[in-house]
Amino acid sequence: MWRVVEQRGIAHASVREVAQEAGISHGAVQHYFATREEMLVFAMDFASEQTSLRVAEGVGELGNPPHPRDMLRVMLTEMLPLHPDARATSRMSAAYVLEALHNANIHTHARDGLTHGRDLIEQIVRQAITDGHISPDRDPATETNLLLTLTGLTPLIELSVIEPQEAAGGAHLHHRCQSSSSASASASASASASGPRSSGLRASKLPPRPSPRARRSPGR
Repeated sequence: MWRVVEQRGIAHASVREVAQEAGISHGAVQHYFATREEMLVFAMDFASEQTSLRVAEGVGELGNPPHPRDMLRVMLTEMLPLHPDARATSRMSAAYVLEALHNANIHTHARDGLTHGRDLIEQIVRQAITDGHISPDRDPATETNLLLTLTGLTPLIELSVIEPQEAAGGAHLHHRCQSSSSASASASASASASGPRSSGLRASKLPPRPSPRARRSPGR
């Protein structure tokens, strides 16, 4: 189904065409999925689980405990179509959202999944505020929404308005700044403390790296 959606679009994601793409009979697919809707929900749940596994692997490579900015960088970069697996998931997600606009059951399922993913990021932001990594005057909900605007780069990447490496560069920006000399880092921290900041994640306390969301098993 991922291949059908990626190569031909969601309009072709029928049980019959997916069966043909898989090289099996129409009846064999219907043994597992009675309807196109069931097949679509399962495919999206599986895509979300794969994203969560990649995020968990990335977070596992961080320090112990992982720095909140590093965790967010891992999560958010996995939401962008920067490599083949993420690209397939991104296109599946786009098709899923379009389908959800006109299907009440899929709408509820999609909304619950996105809400859960957003809540996970807000939990990290709230904990970062509690631990002193983010200024206490910052609103967790607002900071979360600002971080998620980074994923709005997806259509720009997919339509070749910007290159994947440019999008990845934005997510890694703070990390590169912090790997400069300690003198430069101190000067940067001092400047950001006295000047306006576009984000509550202060360079003097947070390094970088970030996507997604743990979804419930499609077999539930």
